[in-house]
Amino acid sequence: MPERVFKNIFRNKVRRALLLMLGLLLMGSVGYRFMSDDYSWIEALYMTVITITTVGFSEVHHSDDSVKLFTIFLIITSISIYAYIVSVVSEYIAQGRFFEQLKNRKMQKKIFQLKGHIIICGYGRNGRQAVERLKSYDKQCVIIETNDEIVEEIESYGYKYIKGDATDDRTLEEANIKEASYLITALPSDADNLFVVLSARQLNPKLKIISRASKDSTYTKLKLGGADNIIMPDKIGGSHMASLIVTPDLVEFVDQLNVDGKHSTNLEEIAVNDLPKEYINKTLLNLNLRKKTGCSVIGFKNAAHQYIINPDVNTVLEPDSYLIVLGKHNQIKKLQEVF
Repeated sequence: MPERVFKNIFRNKVRRALLLMLGLLLMGSVGYRFMSDDYSWIEALYMTVITITTVGFSEVHHSDDSVKLFTIFLIITSISIYAYIVSVVSEYIAQGRFFEQLKNRKMQKKIFQLKGHIIICGYGRNGRQAVERLKSYDKQCVIIETNDEIVEEIESYGYKYIKGDATDDRTLEEANIKEASYLITALPSDADNLFVVLSARQLNPKLKIISRASKDSTYTKLKLGGADNIIMPDKIGGSHMASLIVTPDLVEFVDQLNVDGKHSTNLEEIAVNDLPKEYINKTLLNLNLRKKTGCSVIGFKNAAHQYIINPDVNTVLEPDSYLIVLGKHNQIKKLQEVF
């Protein structure tokens, strides 16, 4: 927010200086035109320009005392305006804003070339983990962060980012939210996350929104605000620790399943729409995934978004459905090669 305020102040100063310069040109042209009948409008403008720029060309016509006094006034006024412009630009460069703006403009251009990208609001512990996981799948991400030190870290990794407040609509627009497919808001404050969810849903109604929450009371509000999924890290952590006592072997087995990246995964999701056309509207038996790759289908999500655990071999592979597949590293690799 402070950076945006500074930009507005700078723009206002430059705008003021330009208006003063235009006013000086207008005043000079009108002055020369009406103070001497010898000057046409073009000649009056010409005299004004060579006077305020001090280029030293000769006068168009011989000047009387009144015209000379007017010329002196123009020169002094133009010097004052030049000094004002130089001070504004010098202040801008001295504070390092000039090169930072060039860098931000280049980053903005890259972001506006993205389509279907993922916006991450907040690069704390949860945001960092989300970015690392998504990057392992070669997903395009744009990170929104306010902290200067964290922004420098993000930049060192080569990630695309926006330095700004995620609760500000303009910051979300700078992250090209209208072309984004997902948004993860992992800010430490539930109130800020709710604000981001409300703004994001308004700016892009089709956006898939995932929000972090700290309190149970915030869950319903985030849902009503437009969040599709809500994650409560503290609650998940406590539940996981309790499960290690109740069903330790099962939990440890599930922990062994690796979904950290496309190169080291035991679980994979396959969109039926991505399968060869001859398998659409056929059954799992026709797909024969076990024989071709060694992988097993352990879950199925149909077009109505209903989940089926351990689906039957006669399950129809309808469009817009998904397969959840389990396999060893080499089997998953073969699956990716085949499909």
